[in-house]
This record gives sequence, structure tokens and C-alpha cells, in this order.
Amino acid sequence: MTTNKLAIIGGSGLYDVEELKERELLDLQTPWGKPSDQILKTKYNSKEVYFLPRHGRGHFVSPSEINFRANIDALKQLGVTDIVSVSAVGSLKENLPPGKFVIVDQFIDRTFARKKTFFDDEIVAHVSMAHPTSNGLMNACEQAIKKSNIDYQRNGTYVVMEGPQFSTLAESNLYRSWKADVIGMTNMPEAKLAREAEIRYASVSMVTDFDCWHPDHENVDVQQVIKVLLGNAEKAKIMIKNLIDNFESYVDPNDPTNNCLDVAIITAPEKRTKKTIDKLKTIAGRVLSK
Repeated sequence: MTTNKLAIIGGSGLYDVEELKERELLDLQTPWGKPSDQILKTKYNSKEVYFLPRHGRGHFVSPSEINFRANIDALKQLGVTDIVSVSAVGSLKENLPPGKFVIVDQFIDRTFARKKTFFDDEIVAHVSMAHPTSNGLMNACEQAIKKSNIDYQRNGTYVVMEGPQFSTLAESNLYRSWKADVIGMTNMPEAKLAREAEIRYASVSMVTDFDCWHPDHENVDVQQVIKVLLGNAEKAKIMIKNLIDNFESYVDPNDPTNNCLDVAIITAPEKRTKKTIDKLKTIAGRVLSK
């Protein structure tokens, strides 16, 4: 039976939870290079959990420079089966004010300067991204948020922009015309790579500000964002503790993520070299070693 293991990818402040006593920092290497930072392995109520600071501790990695492939490969090496992304976003809707959380279920990927697949050399795979987040894990997030008494919205579309600059007013209005809910810089290609690695993925977006479409927020100010961010981080810590306690109750054994590579790899077996199979052993060894 597979042991379910949870990882949280988010800001480094989220890990300063007093109850996390046993702490071990892990240095991992991957075929794609090093992850954003050391991965924290810890326990809460005797349950093992991993934390990965997406931008590094102290926030020194720009969104476009995050080594998303190394991050996902490293978590897969550790046996992680479920990832919850916790990220700061701007709001594209009046009813999503700063401080509100959104459990995202769809993405619009507007990034263009990032490596977006593990299958870019010799072996080609096409995974479905129609439903990029896992319903069972979203249910776990919703219950954890409810228990934390955080104002939230279930379901929403997250526009992922390249950054690191914020949107122009024309861009902000365009995304609003698409009926998108929030905008950020980090969940793509993270969600795509998690799917390729057959890791269930959910995204909790914490609104820090209205994007520049809002007349009162034409100039997004980093200092104002940080102030809301710190308040959100305190709420997120409570949510994370509830999530660690409950997520296994919501694991869906029939989640399509669990074996999506069975029908994704299109390259003929005789074209797959040992070098590439070895490179992909963590991500796709389950299907390539058959």
C-alpha cells in the first residue's frame, strides 16, 4: 500500500510553526539541478510532512528563475504523493478582497520563459491538464480552511503571468474580461510538472491586493503587499496544521493523476535511450521500467 506524503510549497514564513519540533533540512540533487532551497522534513502529530520554499529562504529566487523541475523531482524522490501550493496573488474581482483565500481549480498559463516539461529530450509525453488540480486534495484544503475560520472561495481561475513586473492596466483588464479570479507568478509550470510526476496537486491562493484594474490599487506597492502577506501567513499556518491532520482522509484512489503516464508517453520503446530513461527514473520510472 502506498504511503501518502504531503508537501507544502510556499513562502518560507509558513514553516515557522511552533508545533513542528523535529526538523531536518535535506539537500537533494536532481538531474535538473538543485531545488530552490533545502527541503524541510518535519512531523506534526506524528505525521511526516515536507516544506519547500519556492523562492528560497529569504526570497532570493525570481519567479522566472525558479527551478520548477528540480523542485518537483526532489519531492518525488522523497515519496511525496500530494502537493499543496500556498501562494500570494492579486485579485481580479471585487468580491475577492485582500485576506481572502481561493482554492484554485483552473489556470491560464501566460508564462513564456520557463522549462515546462520533464519530457523534452527523446521521450515525448502528453498529459491531460483539463482538470489540473485534484478534487480530493481540494476537499482537504476546503475542510482545513473552514476549520480555520478563514474567508475563502472554492474554485477559481488563476492567471499565471511571467513577471517579475506586475501587470499593465490593459493586461489587468484583459484578464478580467476572461472572467479570471486571481493573478500570480508561480503556479505554472509547477502544476504541469506535478501532473507529469503523477503527484496530486492543489493550490490555495492568498489574496494580498487588488490587481491594478482597481482604481484604489493602480500602483501595487510591495510594502502594502507584504503587510497583508504576513497576516495571510499566520492564517495559512493554522490551515496547514489542519491540512496535515486531515488530508489522508480525502485521498482519492481513483484520481486520474495517480497513473496518468500510462496513456501519456507516445515515443516508441526502441527510441528511448538508457541515458534518458535514467534521467526520468524518479519522474516516470513506474512506466519506463516496464
